[in-house]
Amino acid sequence: MASTYVNDLRLNELGTGDGSGTWGTTTNTNLELIAEGLSYGTEGITTNADTHTSTVADGSTDPARSMYIEYTGTLDSACTITIAPNTLSRVHFIENGTSGSQNIIIKQGSGATVTIPPGDTKAVYLDGAGSTAKVVDAFASLNVIDLKVQDDLVLSSDSSVITMGADADVSITHDGTTGVTIAATPISIDSTGELHLNSTTGDIKLQDGGVDQITFDLDGTSGEVIMKPAVNSDDLVISQFDGTEVVRIEDDASLGLVGNKLNIANSSSDVVIKPLTDAKDIIFQQFDGTAVMTVQDNISLSIDNDITVAGRASGHVTTDNDGSFDLAVGNDFKCTTAGGLTLTFTNPAAGQSGNIMFINGSNHTIAAHASVAINADVLTTISATGTYHLAYYCSAASGNNTILVSGSAILT
Repeated sequence: MASTYVNDLRLNELGTGDGSGTWGTTTNTNLELIAEGLSYGTEGITTNADTHTSTVADGSTDPARSMYIEYTGTLDSACTITIAPNTLSRVHFIENGTSGSQNIIIKQGSGATVTIPPGDTKAVYLDGAGSTAKVVDAFASLNVIDLKVQDDLVLSSDSSVITMGADADVSITHDGTTGVTIAATPISIDSTGELHLNSTTGDIKLQDGGVDQITFDLDGTSGEVIMKPAVNSDDLVISQFDGTEVVRIEDDASLGLVGNKLNIANSSSDVVIKPLTDAKDIIFQQFDGTAVMTVQDNISLSIDNDITVAGRASGHVTTDNDGSFDLAVGNDFKCTTAGGLTLTFTNPAAGQSGNIMFINGSNHTIAAHASVAINADVLTTISATGTYHLAYYCSAASGNNTILVSGSAILT
């Protein structure tokens, strides 16, 4: 009876009565081939070949018999490797050690194939079903208790998913392009050191149900970090631990402070309130929007109703000895004459009033500008040496006889 090689390692199975005088040699060869079947082997592919066949030799050494086989060579396109014969059933570890950055495709018959990317290794099994034989990725659905990876863990297919938990209720999902979604209930990040959130675009978004709620724009404008609601008409509210509202920035750009304390200080501990846009006024309003006080951009202050002062109200006294009083610098003046002069008032405002301490140094003649309405006897009185009190009232901002002036007798 002739020898056969129908087993999965293609060993020589001696027929009855075969191998007389050589069965020992055949047996030794079989033992060596069994060892080879558990070994590492390499097989070169012809340069740039599109197809290649690895046939496990009958009863003689062959690299394709090795359990772990590395394919080498240089490829310029994917190469389909057929492992023969198609009745061979076994497990293989196959490494794509070729250069050229091309896949190798492992097949046996007309059935399924397995693709191995360059530099990767896969565990496959051949089902040996003859012409319809298939190659199967043995670890396509690998169930292990503990998996330890010392270097990189790479999931090379788009839309890959890592799930955790008995019910797979925690997942890390690749979005098919360049993004990832982490899903769990809840998600906690616990860092014993620094925690960094780094966005190359400078945008960080907080969502609710996949809808943006608050956005942080870290690089939109030089020198600014912008935090804003992402939903139109939403207010931005800051609350205490118990939910008590402290600060509300309303959708109309108004700011509300709840409570009875406000502490705003710059580096010198001064409180500075100012517009952030040039040529804007600072306006104080009541709840219904009624203006109470306006600090205008020209530094003037207007108050829209009565003023009640519990303590004293005092201004500053401007010394002006030429008799021409600039009402834009203040209300109260002191004038000591060095010669005759004409009482003149510049930059008056309707309704402005004030006082002048008038000192005639030496019988200097005093006259009045056309805009000044003053009794002739008062002019005669203050033209004599002495100290006098003059009071003025502006009935208009310009025009003759619009500034009313009265004076006292000489004061001793």
